[in-house]
Amino acid sequence: MDRTAEYRRSRRQFLTFLAASPLLAGMSRSALLDAFAQNTAASTAAPGDVIAAAKDAVNVFDFEAVARKNLPPAHWGYMASGVDDDATLRANREAFAHYQIRPRRMVNATKTDLTTELFGTTWDSPVFICPVGGHKMFHPEGEIAVARAAQAKKTLQILSTVTTSSVEDVIKARGGPIWYQLYPTSTWEVRSKLVKRAEAAGCPVLVLTVDLSGGRNMETAERFRRMDTRRCDSCHEPGPNGVYARRPMFTGIDMIGVGVNDPALTWDDVKRLRDSMKMKLVVKGIDTHEDAELCVKYGVDGVIVSNHGGRATETGRATIDALPEVVQAVGSRIPVMVDGGFRRGTDIFKALALGARAVGVGRPYVWGLSAFGQPGVEAVLDILRRELEMVMRQSGVRSLHEIGAAYVSAARR
Repeated sequence: MDRTAEYRRSRRQFLTFLAASPLLAGMSRSALLDAFAQNTAASTAAPGDVIAAAKDAVNVFDFEAVARKNLPPAHWGYMASGVDDDATLRANREAFAHYQIRPRRMVNATKTDLTTELFGTTWDSPVFICPVGGHKMFHPEGEIAVARAAQAKKTLQILSTVTTSSVEDVIKARGGPIWYQLYPTSTWEVRSKLVKRAEAAGCPVLVLTVDLSGGRNMETAERFRRMDTRRCDSCHEPGPNGVYARRPMFTGIDMIGVGVNDPALTWDDVKRLRDSMKMKLVVKGIDTHEDAELCVKYGVDGVIVSNHGGRATETGRATIDALPEVVQAVGSRIPVMVDGGFRRGTDIFKALALGARAVGVGRPYVWGLSAFGQPGVEAVLDILRRELEMVMRQSGVRSLHEIGAAYVSAARR
């Protein structure tokens, strides 16, 4: 049977299963198709389509199929899904078509400089590793493998509050400082303990995430969780502390009645946090010029334009579309970073042209981690760097400093 016939047969079988399943009866057509794509990414591939080693990858999507094959449904669904109808998740990818690259010709770009500077530290690439919780659900070495990959590629790593390896162990594996991401817990006492621990460990920057204060509706993740027949006692300990009981950053902290995110968070809390520590403060989850201006007003050192990878509010608005107004609002006063849907060197180039200082990736390196551990993460970073360097040469720029608004234009819609 040829590949096309096999694909059609598998598609019919899967959609027949969906139609008959009371579990998935409430899913929209678009969500069904998304679930189909996720469910069959590896299983319908012809021999040789699922790579056997990190070195075999042609692009970062090659790791997605291996990750889907390796991970149990609940872990895959948690990482791969968005919220509500997954519209914002899709928007993050689709919006790169809203911008076109304007290359300049006959410029000697034999030598390219991809370094970028953030708060006095120079990194080999503008690509940074976004905070993602629970790396050990994707690979036994978890954040340690990612830290070693970050060190090998001289890449900035931001560690999640809900890490499955302690900040001290990750810094030791990294062989240098990392940034620490903070979920603003619903009590100042817990929040303060996390901040002090990160600062004592040597983190130079705290990244405050502000886009989850209202919770989130992860329907697709929940459907995948229900497909999972494994016992989860080893990962999710029962009791009042729940999942936090096994997360090392909460060791010795009483989390009974404490939420990881605070719906009462205000700009006064940002000021209090700013005044309580010596670390630089970056706010992650800014999508409007109004909030960007408030970040400057309240002494924030940098912002990350983010919608949590389409996993927070179902705004339907991509981060690449929100980036220009944030950049315009802060000017050159503080650095602006961005994440959300970045998969290609051209995606990164467009964000840099729109004013981003650095670009974060989440799912791609998790695919690499899930597929092959540290070598997978390194390969993802290598591929993105190679693609960015290529588009820089194709566009006639030799350093990130040369990439500006003249190299991108808005596409007609």
